[in-house]
Amino acid sequence: MDKGVPSLSIIVPVFDEAALIGPFLSHLRVRAPDAEIIVVDGASRDGTRSIARPLADVLMSAPRGRASQMNAGAAIATGEVLWFLHADSILPHETVRDIRSALDDPRVAGGCFRLRLPGRQWIYRVSDSIGNLGVQVFGFALGDHGIFCRRTAFEQSGGYPVVPILEDAELYRRLARNGRMRQLSSEIVSSPRSYEKWGPYRTTAIYFCILVLYVLGVPIRFLHPFYQDLAGPPATPRPGNLSPAKAS
Repeated sequence: MDKGVPSLSIIVPVFDEAALIGPFLSHLRVRAPDAEIIVVDGASRDGTRSIARPLADVLMSAPRGRASQMNAGAAIATGEVLWFLHADSILPHETVRDIRSALDDPRVAGGCFRLRLPGRQWIYRVSDSIGNLGVQVFGFALGDHGIFCRRTAFEQSGGYPVVPILEDAELYRRLARNGRMRQLSSEIVSSPRSYEKWGPYRTTAIYFCILVLYVLGVPIRFLHPFYQDLAGPPATPRPGNLSPAKAS
């Protein structure tokens, strides 16, 4: 690593990701060869841990839940910059360069990437736009956007709040109190597996309703049961089209 270049720690929360974690960590190592990779397992019941162990710099356990797992990973990270990723993401080229370029400005506390879902149906473009506009207009990002920040800003923000939903959005807004937040122009491609589980139209409608209420200031303690009521049982998938829901 070049002298004077901020060190980077990547935190990946996982739960039962044996099907994805190997290819993802190999992909991540190509995209960020000098980064510290920390996998935080939430008591997986499959082979996630054994697959991740030789591919990560650190494999640790934490109580299941994205906030709990990501806070645990951040607590032992050695990097000056923290980057939180999901294991079902495909990262853009020159991703580390883009992060460091954004943080060259000392006024910037952190940021995220644009999001793209790989589905060809128009509803996926609607969902992409909702997520990206949420960052640009309303100042919050969800976990699929690959949030990154300076360690100091993360600590000053108090880390991820332990809430049942929208912990990423809450962190992003907290980080903005400690400096500017930048959405980069490059895109992270995120798996549409949750959309396939619940159905793309239904999932987009649920996310839209929840995010509108969140922007209007409805407390998360009220949004969570509302989200559960809206979600209900999964839609019946077409044969071969169901992937496991996002975990952790």
